[in-house]
Amino acid sequence: MEPALATTWEKLKGLIFHCFPHHLLSRITFWLTRQRLPFVEKLINLFVSTFKVDMKDAAIEDISQYSTFNEFFTRTLKPGTRPIDDSITSIVSPCDGKISMFGDIDQHTLLQAKNKTFTLNEFLTPSCKHLDKFIGGSFYTIYLSPRDYHRVHTAYSGQLLEMIYVPGRLFSVAPYAPKAIEKLYARNERVASIFKIDGGYMALTMVGAVNVAAIEMAWEGLVTPPHLNTVVHYNYEDQSISLEKGEQIGIFNMGSTVVMMFSKNYAQALQQLHIDQPIKMGQTIASRSN
Repeated sequence: MEPALATTWEKLKGLIFHCFPHHLLSRITFWLTRQRLPFVEKLINLFVSTFKVDMKDAAIEDISQYSTFNEFFTRTLKPGTRPIDDSITSIVSPCDGKISMFGDIDQHTLLQAKNKTFTLNEFLTPSCKHLDKFIGGSFYTIYLSPRDYHRVHTAYSGQLLEMIYVPGRLFSVAPYAPKAIEKLYARNERVASIFKIDGGYMALTMVGAVNVAAIEMAWEGLVTPPHLNTVVHYNYEDQSISLEKGEQIGIFNMGSTVVMMFSKNYAQALQQLHIDQPIKMGQTIASRSN
């Protein structure tokens, strides 16, 4: 399936979004979604109905048991609802969502949408010590809609080497946005985690968006907020932090996008994979090439 160009209306929405007070709105969302308000149950019911959220997989199906909206939004799943393909050759989706884009990294360049690109240097920043490992590699971009499960897991077993917090805007990442906003993922706030995996390297980047009020990582806790003005680099090479395929790495407090990258000649997308394909965490999306 070929990526589509932005329509006039999508371009207009992207232009309007430049004027939004992204961080202010997100700070308000952060506070509100953590309040034990008397109308929380009604709000969750409305959200479930509007976005057609399937609660059957949730560890807690009863909406009345969630005391805040954020507890509901970051809900866990029942054991076994996301089986992980444990084959050594399989690479799995790190999250629920839809495939927004995938393909080869053209030297330093990733495709965001038709006629829109961004570079490794812009995305991971020069502070990333392992940036060169992804030159000529491959990438998979997955959009998490409001109805999805919002915890992110490892796509392949590996050792955590470094993490980079990159400050930025909080543009929407809804399906129209990558087509309408230049260098969207390289402009939004994000947290990139770099892993050494068997025979190569993997990067999992959680990209923030408007109302993504927080990104939380398993080994650091809450990384953002606060929303900083400078890149922050974390080095873990001496800490022996290893994660198995399917193990949780982070949580989106409200929805967004994950960009997953592999080193050159490491991952081969499944033949049936296509843009806008719904995907579940743990579902095989690629296989090892080496």
